[in-house]
Amino acid sequence: MTEIVSDVEIGDVRPHHRFDEKALEAYLTANVDGFRGPLTIRQFQGGMSNPTFFLDTPSRRYVMRKKPPGELLKSAHQVDREHRVMQALADTPVPVPEMLCLCMDDEVIGQAFYVMEHVDGRVLIDPAVPSMSNDERTKLYDHFTEVLAHLHMVDHEAVGLGDFGRPGNYYARQISRWSKQYVASVTEEIPDMDFLMEWLPANTPDAEEVSIVHGDYRIGNCVLHPTEPKIVAVLDWELSTLGHPLADVAYVAQEYYGHAAEGGFADIDPTTIGIPNEQQFLKRYAEITGQGAIENWPFYIAYTMFRSAAIVQGVYKRGLDGNASSDAAKNFAGFAAQRARWGMDVLRRAGVV
Repeated sequence: MTEIVSDVEIGDVRPHHRFDEKALEAYLTANVDGFRGPLTIRQFQGGMSNPTFFLDTPSRRYVMRKKPPGELLKSAHQVDREHRVMQALADTPVPVPEMLCLCMDDEVIGQAFYVMEHVDGRVLIDPAVPSMSNDERTKLYDHFTEVLAHLHMVDHEAVGLGDFGRPGNYYARQISRWSKQYVASVTEEIPDMDFLMEWLPANTPDAEEVSIVHGDYRIGNCVLHPTEPKIVAVLDWELSTLGHPLADVAYVAQEYYGHAAEGGFADIDPTTIGIPNEQQFLKRYAEITGQGAIENWPFYIAYTMFRSAAIVQGVYKRGLDGNASSDAAKNFAGFAAQRARWGMDVLRRAGVV
């Protein structure tokens, strides 16, 4: 088997995430074709939301994602949605792992879960992918953009996802959702977030186009080919839904506004390391999809910063509560304020506030 190469550590199952491993093995034996034990279970240490586990057997490797223990926000951790969207994308140009089973019965191991194939390759978290050459980074980012464009061009009705999200008012609904989740997990007053929660819904552009959106599309959520600069699987579909494609595009583009210390490109010219700049990225995406000129771009970036701030605030709160997927969640103190400030900076530079 190919050796696992990853920036994400695999270690023992965290005490708070332990479950009945024999019960899982029995379930997989009965429900996954070809599954044969004995089963060895370890946990991926980098995830901040749904705990993810590496399942090893003598003949095949698997990956399991499950809901975390403890009290959860109502609309979060929907592993069944992750399973559904990847299963629907199986025969499209978007590379995804093979889905093998979904268990919504909490009685089996305590929480709902699904199991998928383990895809051999590299998981590299840093968007600057320092282990690659400039030429490799250029090829990787071109394929990265191509995969995103292909996702947005998938006919969601044809693949059975016509009801994967509510039609219309995407940004209004998303802003409402993330405002509620932010308020539910707030640990300190952040005036910039308070302003964005008021300004964004009052300045939402007309955006009628609908596509499947990933919600967290980035290099770190892709499995890269073991040796080539291309994507072999897109992971972590927890935030996927039917929505407006520019939400994903702006989410990718936020790297151009974050500073190098936080993994962004704001302090450098990314073209010097083989990565497209913001204009080149948008142009390449438009070439593939036929996307016309983007109006109100500052709104989309500010929205992305607001949404990211709400997400990292939730991660930090789960870390304080002890039910995050990684101990690193506690290190997210101040991240929400930082992203909200970046969002405000974008609006100020654009002269709209």
